[in-house]
Amino acid sequence: MLRRLLPLLILVLGVAAFLWLRATRPESASVTPEERSWRVETLVAMPGRHAPVLPLYGEVTAPEMLTVTAPLAGRIAERPVREGQRVARGERLVALDEADVRPPLAQAEAEVADRRAQLASERVRHDSDLSTLERERELLATANRQLERTRSLVGRNLASQSDLDAARNELARARVTVAARERAIAEHPARLEGLEAGLARASAALAAARRDAERSRVEAPFDGIVTRIRVAPGDQVAARSELLSVYPEEGLELRALIPRRHQAELLDALAGDVPLEASGEYGSRFVLVGLAGESDPAGTEAIFRLAAGGAELRPGSLLAVSLGRPPVPDSVPVPDSALYGNDALYLMDDAGRMRRLTVTRHGEVLRDDGERWALVSGEALGEGDRVITTHLPNAIQGLRVEAAETGDGERP
Repeated sequence: MLRRLLPLLILVLGVAAFLWLRATRPESASVTPEERSWRVETLVAMPGRHAPVLPLYGEVTAPEMLTVTAPLAGRIAERPVREGQRVARGERLVALDEADVRPPLAQAEAEVADRRAQLASERVRHDSDLSTLERERELLATANRQLERTRSLVGRNLASQSDLDAARNELARARVTVAARERAIAEHPARLEGLEAGLARASAALAAARRDAERSRVEAPFDGIVTRIRVAPGDQVAARSELLSVYPEEGLELRALIPRRHQAELLDALAGDVPLEASGEYGSRFVLVGLAGESDPAGTEAIFRLAAGGAELRPGSLLAVSLGRPPVPDSVPVPDSALYGNDALYLMDDAGRMRRLTVTRHGEVLRDDGERWALVSGEALGEGDRVITTHLPNAIQGLRVEAAETGDGERP
């Protein structure tokens, strides 16, 4: 009997012990859930006129580069300059041997002298023809009278038929001589014109020979830098062969491809005489002077003139520059971390919560410390607004945030 009741008794004691422990347990304190806040950095918005910059990559060119060519075939006698040398205006660059320059010049001078002699001879001949024609006409008249007398004598049987034939022949010869002389006098203007044309051609050839002789000794037309040297002293060159090139130090330009979406504002700035400058390495500063006359699907090349610095630049160099675009009113520079996409950022309101704001991005601005920030504007972005610059992956409207302490509690 006792064995049967013992398990039941143990079960009753266990249940009683559980009920006693449950009744005597301490009461747990109630926990109130607390909202988490995120620490962020902010900056105070100060809208104003800021000029965005456009990063460009272009090639330095020398549009005024002069290529010196040989005016005639000959040997190089002098080339006192070297590649990359700076030369002053009037300094000798290259010269051909005088032994190759003098013969063509002397030949051209002799041709002119010959043409002038022929022209003078023709004038003397014409004067002689005029004076001779008078005497020949007198002889013709005498032959004509002699023929009439001979006819009269033949009619009276005082002269023979052979005398009449001789008189006729003499008259015919006189007429032929007068006709030939008159033809020579009539052809004088044509012969004179032909000789004058020949003299003009010879004079033009002489002028070309003198020009080539002058160009055979080349001096720098401006202060510049020598490049593309093709010859050395002693080389034999053909006519119109390239010898060397020289370009002015102050005439460098930069040609950079402008995206199509920026062409309209640049054209408006050029039309309104608004100066736009681009800065690059070596302290170089360029001024926009125009756009290229041709384009391609990627855009149009902008032409910049070197205004200052850039003593180390050379044609063919590739250079990265930052072009200052027209200023944007009521715009605010912000770091890229403040943007979500290209058209939104968050403000921190007075209650410490994030407020989403749609903005327009206008490009980048270059700060004094060399850092690039995005330039944005928006109708609801006002002075004194606290822009959140810390990029939060979980950023949503109304998220609780608190400003990180950075001196004044705001990002400078």
